Amino acid sequence: MKQKVGLMGFGKTGKAVANVILQNQSFSLEWVLRQSSLLENRSVPEFLGIASDEPGKIFSLASTNLNSLLDKHPVDFIIDFSSSEGIYHYGKIANERGIIIISAISHYSEKETALLKELSKSSVVFWSPNITLGVNYLLFASRYLKKIAPWVDIEIIEEHFKDKQGLSGTAIKIATALDIGNDEIKTIRAGGIVGKHEVIFGFPYQTVRLIHESISREAFGNGAIFVAQNLVNRKAGLYNFEDVLLPYFAS
Repeated sequence: MKQKVGLMGFGKTGKAVANVILQNQSFSLEWVLRQSSLLENRSVPEFLGIASDEPGKIFSLASTNLNSLLDKHPVDFIIDFSSSEGIYHYGKIANERGIIIISAISHYSEKETALLKELSKSSVVFWSPNITLGVNYLLFASRYLKKIAPWVDIEIIEEHFKDKQGLSGTAIKIATALDIGNDEIKTIRAGGIVGKHEVIFGFPYQTVRLIHESISREAFGNGAIFVAQNLVNRKAGLYNFEDVLLPYFAS
């Protein structure tokens, strides 16, 4: 039986994630919930031009009661690619219904992270600022290289599309893991770069460069599906990508 998914957000990334979910045989996209009333009551498969018998109906937060929506279209997962405020719309309701929460929001304030921790006391909650499998493998590898050579010089470079505001949440996460200040992160904003992160390890007579580049936003969809598959039957708690990857390194 397919696992049922509700998707928060239908911007550029949300559309790419919906595309991946619709084409995965293990998951069913039940609905999409977005701020705008544009496209309300449209079918996601129809909008994206994908042949699918999954409902994938688009709803607006402004005119939708989430409890009523979940009564009619129950889901196993809510995957969030909306905004930092999205958790307030669905968090407690999902928690009460035992729905697994997967958040891919880049930035949360202390207030939102506190809410995630509270919800995780009685349900499964996952949060990662970057939910692509590749960039989290890069993070894993970077940590191990730092353990081997704690004295090595390290530089972080992040590149994104011209209009992206603020530092990359992923770059901040990498810097935190490697004990580097955010002011040491080099930032590039140009054109339509989806996302590129590079960690440079400067040794006396050699250099190691770990690079991850998102070629398409569908990579976020693949990551979300990978996480969902690895959260089934987990105990209540707040999980990150390291928790999901660790068992693979241990085996």
